[in-house]
Amino acid sequence: MNQPYAHDIVGRTVRDLHATQASAAFFNAWRHGATLAGPELFGDGTFDGLERARSKMDLRPNMLLLGDAIDRMSPARQIFLAAMISLYSAREGGALFRRIGFEGLAHLGRLDLERREVIAALILYYDPW
Repeated sequence: MNQPYAHDIVGRTVRDLHATQASAAFFNAWRHGATLAGPELFGDGTFDGLERARSKMDLRPNMLLLGDAIDRMSPARQIFLAAMISLYSAREGGALFRRIGFEGLAHLGRLDLERREVIAALILYYDPW
C-alpha cells in the first residue's frame, strides 16, 4: 500500500491554509505597502483611510495622482510602486515599469528588505482584483 510522503501531507496542509488565508494576507501586505509607498496614493489618500480600509478595494491606487508623481520619486520608490501596481493591473504596472526603465526582477534588489518582503508577500498571497 502506498503511504503518502510526509512532504506531501505538509504540502497539502500549507496549500489548504494558503487557500483559506491568502485574501487576508494579501490585503495586509497591500495595506503595509500602501503605508510605505505613501497613503496619499491609495484609497481616499489619507492615513485614516488606510486604517479604516477593510478590503483591498478600499485601497485601490490613485493612478492619475501616481502617474503625475512618479517622475519626482526616488528610483527605489518608483520600483516599489511599479511592482505593487503591476499586481493591481498588469497593463498599468507594465507601463510604469517601462516608464522608469525597470528591466527585470533584479531591480527589486534596489529595495530595502522591508519593501522586498511586501512584494514577496503580495506575490505569494496574490488575490486577483
